[in-house]
Amino acid sequence: MTGRLVELRPLDRAHLDGLVEAVSEGDLWQTAWYTSVPAPDGVADEIERRLALQEKGEMVPFTAVDHAGRILGMTSFYDLDDTVPRLHIGYTWNRPSAHGTGTNAESKLLLMTHAFETLGVFRVGLTTQWVNLQSRAAIERLGAKQDGVMRAMSRYRNGALRDSVEYSVIEPEWPAVKATLQARLARHS
Repeated sequence: MTGRLVELRPLDRAHLDGLVEAVSEGDLWQTAWYTSVPAPDGVADEIERRLALQEKGEMVPFTAVDHAGRILGMTSFYDLDDTVPRLHIGYTWNRPSAHGTGTNAESKLLLMTHAFETLGVFRVGLTTQWVNLQSRAAIERLGAKQDGVMRAMSRYRNGALRDSVEYSVIEPEWPAVKATLQARLARHS
């Protein structure tokens, strides 16, 4: 999937060095205790984890790359359910220098366009942590609606209980969400 600012390539082991460089920028994995961003020495394991889930049909992982060929980060389709049909977009992180450049918004536009217009899903979900205000604001700027808060859903790396916030975009909302994202991206030209 290729946009004006970013290309989403199927995750490949060959992306390891670029992903380590991306996660090392600004010590991204240490910037917030509540993130699941891997440390540089954990990137290879994270690639293997995502590829194993892909092999089982549970995830479709991507590497985000800018048009200069610089690897920005990772994102995925997951929680795939053909009976609805629905999926989630997540497990996303991008190097700090990519924040605010429009690449994440364009990545979401590419992923949602593929989900709604190619895969024919009815619902795209996005989940983040209650305490991750930056992620919540970004999801809301996408045009997703908050469905609810699930309390004590899992644990963070430090053992604290995690509350998750669930958002979604459903197919009837997609044209308006798409137009809003395209208008936002026009400002980055």
